[in-house]
Amino acid sequence: MDRRQFLAFALAGLAAPAAALQAAPMRTQWRVRGSEALDAIAFLGPLSGRELYRRYYAEDADVFLPTLAEPVRADIPRLWDEAERSSFGLFWPVLAAVASGSGANSLDELIAAFAAPEARIRPAYQASKYWNAEDWTWLTAHAQRIHAVFAAFRDAGFVALRQARIAELDRQIQDTQRALRSYDVIRWQEKLTGRSFDPAIEIVLLRWSKPHGVKVQGQTFLQASDYDTATTVRIAAHEMLHPPFPMDGPAARAALGVLERDALIMRIVREHDPRWGYTTLDGLLDEDICQALDQLISEALGVARNPADRWRRADDGMHVLAAGIYGLLREDRWTETGGSIERWIADAAARGRLAPAVMHPVAARVLERPVDGLWPIANS
Repeated sequence: MDRRQFLAFALAGLAAPAAALQAAPMRTQWRVRGSEALDAIAFLGPLSGRELYRRYYAEDADVFLPTLAEPVRADIPRLWDEAERSSFGLFWPVLAAVASGSGANSLDELIAAFAAPEARIRPAYQASKYWNAEDWTWLTAHAQRIHAVFAAFRDAGFVALRQARIAELDRQIQDTQRALRSYDVIRWQEKLTGRSFDPAIEIVLLRWSKPHGVKVQGQTFLQASDYDTATTVRIAAHEMLHPPFPMDGPAARAALGVLERDALIMRIVREHDPRWGYTTLDGLLDEDICQALDQLISEALGVARNPADRWRRADDGMHVLAAGIYGLLREDRWTETGGSIERWIADAAARGRLAPAVMHPVAARVLERPVDGLWPIANS
């Protein structure tokens, strides 16, 4: 199937259901704001010295780093390294998720939260779906060091630096709020997952969050303040889905049982660049189901990227599983029918549709790659 034929297949039938859903009363309630505290957490990325973040924010990092005492400057990259060697993972995105329920919006409130993490951070975190006892143990073991970093931010004038860099933030918040009014993301998420969602989506616009869009506690996600509307909608369509269903439940276990026998998928888990995350099979399955669903939602809302281009460019082309699940959902006309994605995954696992002989050719058509060249790709 050539590119034009596949795109016609992939997009066929979208107009009618999209129009039908958009004719219904708007279900999504968009809320947009900024956060000094979460920007402080995100700024740990550029200050780590990692090229992934310096490519966007090297100038700001180079201005601020000399104002920090040398022990603090040295400890920021050490914290990153130690987090990644543990189960904690990517330091600032995970730290934001853990701390986001504390209610801290200012830097002073963030400092206070890390001065008393058991009282100020743990209750909301433990009550959330993100709770992980091992991650909490790691965080509490390093809370004093993290507190010292943010106290040093305060003493070095972080608030003034941020104020100088966010002159347009109030206007961006208003423009984003206005532009999102016609995008009913929640209605599509409910149709394509079979789940109920709170109608409110909160977007926190940050100065230093690239390249990540980060889901935190509640139906809240973080993104760069200068992203365009289409990008914001795509991030919301994706981030609200995590996890698509319980990743320790029977459907996930059935899918994992199939995928752990897939040599290509397991090679991707083991050998891809760890800076992208998804270093466990269950983490990759969670992410790639969400990517497959958000592609369908973005197509329905008119903000989608071409799937082959999207997955060729993202994370060195590693999301072969997302492309395969997406292609199978398209075969089943999931945009039109909707239903329980948990039941669909369980059925796909039981019927052998997630096995290499079925899924790899589907992924190859989506990705416009040969079946024996799905990953790694030559231009990754």
